[in-house]
Amino acid sequence: MSSDHIKIVWIYPDLLSTYGDQGNTIVLERRAALRRIPTRTVALRSDEPVPADGDIYLLGGGEDRPQILAAQRLRGDGGLARAVQSGAVVFAVCAGYQLLGHEFGGEEGQPVPGLGLLDIRSTRGERRAVGEIVGDVAAELNVPRITGFENHQGVTHLGQHARPLAKVTHGIGNGDGFEGAYSGRVLGTYMHGPALVRNPGLADLLLRWAVGHDLPPLDDSWAGRLREERLKAVAG
Repeated sequence: MSSDHIKIVWIYPDLLSTYGDQGNTIVLERRAALRRIPTRTVALRSDEPVPADGDIYLLGGGEDRPQILAAQRLRGDGGLARAVQSGAVVFAVCAGYQLLGHEFGGEEGQPVPGLGLLDIRSTRGERRAVGEIVGDVAAELNVPRITGFENHQGVTHLGQHARPLAKVTHGIGNGDGFEGAYSGRVLGTYMHGPALVRNPGLADLLLRWAVGHDLPPLDDSWAGRLREERLKAVAG
């Protein structure tokens, strides 16, 4: 955080915003406000340049054509890449997660160039992964078990410079027993839900990265009830 507020940039909601991914923006705003941390959110349409001075950048899910168009425009713009080089936080879901990588599968499964901001490559699998997903997060991130909803046909392979976000205990995720990936402050996942609504610990991780220090705890009793409900539903 380089000023007196956290600048949240919601990238291309006109192309990448399925399954209520706007909820990720709302949760970050709310959890920051409860800690008296001011935020300013910019909803950036796909015909607008990406500012390089944001603190947290959010990308949601989308269909094949919008995903391809988003990747093309973000590559040509270069603002997100400059922001990452400056230490910004990026949180991407599903299609947004895939396009952060070196390449992903297009409408016919053809390789489409990504942004190369995360050392992953995604292809189109033979079967679609649809349903609840649960995973145990990498210990170094200090985030409780995550829960979400996945709906994708991607298979994602991590390179040596990316680490898996979580080990899958229920669901498909990347297709190799793990879910999502991260490197530095760039993090991607297949989880909708929205992911940060169902996993406030993950939201707080992004906020911690943005402000550069630990945060005071919040009363998460209501969020805890939602988490327990979903985890029990999966277990049952």
